[in-house]
Amino acid sequence: MGFSIVRQEAGGGLPPSLAGVLPSQPDQSSPQTNTMVEPPLAACPAPEDDHSREFICGWGAAFINITVTFPINKVMFRQMLHGISTTKAMGQLRREGLKNLYRGILPPLCQKTISTSIMFGMFDQYKRMLRRLHPSLSDRTTMAVAATLAGCTEALLCPFERIQTVLQDKKFHGKYKNSLHISRELWHYGVREYYRGMVAILIRNGPSNILFFGLRTPLKNALPDPQHLWWGHILTDFVSGAFLGAFISTLMYPINVIKTHQQCQVGGRFQSMHQTFWYLYRSRGTSAMVTPTQPHTIIHVNG
Repeated sequence: MGFSIVRQEAGGGLPPSLAGVLPSQPDQSSPQTNTMVEPPLAACPAPEDDHSREFICGWGAAFINITVTFPINKVMFRQMLHGISTTKAMGQLRREGLKNLYRGILPPLCQKTISTSIMFGMFDQYKRMLRRLHPSLSDRTTMAVAATLAGCTEALLCPFERIQTVLQDKKFHGKYKNSLHISRELWHYGVREYYRGMVAILIRNGPSNILFFGLRTPLKNALPDPQHLWWGHILTDFVSGAFLGAFISTLMYPINVIKTHQQCQVGGRFQSMHQTFWYLYRSRGTSAMVTPTQPHTIIHVNG
């Protein structure tokens, strides 16, 4: 028994009993059109924010910063270590020659690029986590806790700062060849030797991050509105970042002096921040502890 399809004329109608069962036929008198209806697209979830963006931007900014300002950083380091003037520190580098100018750049390049990447990236991650787990916290509290946690995470890179300090001290130039050499030598003193100055770094990183992330947006908003000019946004970011860098580093200068003197020692007894502070105070006075040098200001403006 076969079935046949009966073509209904345009003017005809279906029996009432079939009208609700059979699909309606297109009007054959009109030009044939594609009547296929595409199935509705499922609601696509909004794309998640790119969590890697903050990490990548922080890494790139630190790479450029360290490469350009390393010689200035070296002058600043000598002043902090020996308590000498800018002219004398530059004279030391001049006598050591160009081949030693970038000696020790690998540890800060690794440390600072990773550290800045962690600072921006982990601050963003911790902030998201706190908002998800503790939505009742205020924005300021969330920012402060996230900034502190990011600073503590940064402090895990203390060995890079440790190796950098030893490599930049001229008294070790004839003793240690490179970063790998000193890393092996420090191993003889135990893992703890890599983390000399860790307390000073923790005390520095937490408040520094709170000040930076807390003041960055208000300071940028206080500057003239760049409107839609792309270079205007870059300029406001640079000005606000330069001011914050110089301001925060000036506040933390005494802590950095203490950290530098703790980390320039290889082996021997560990000294507390309190002991190091009084030693420097008695040997150099107050000015060497609290007065930032000119290269110090320049390098943190560029940072």
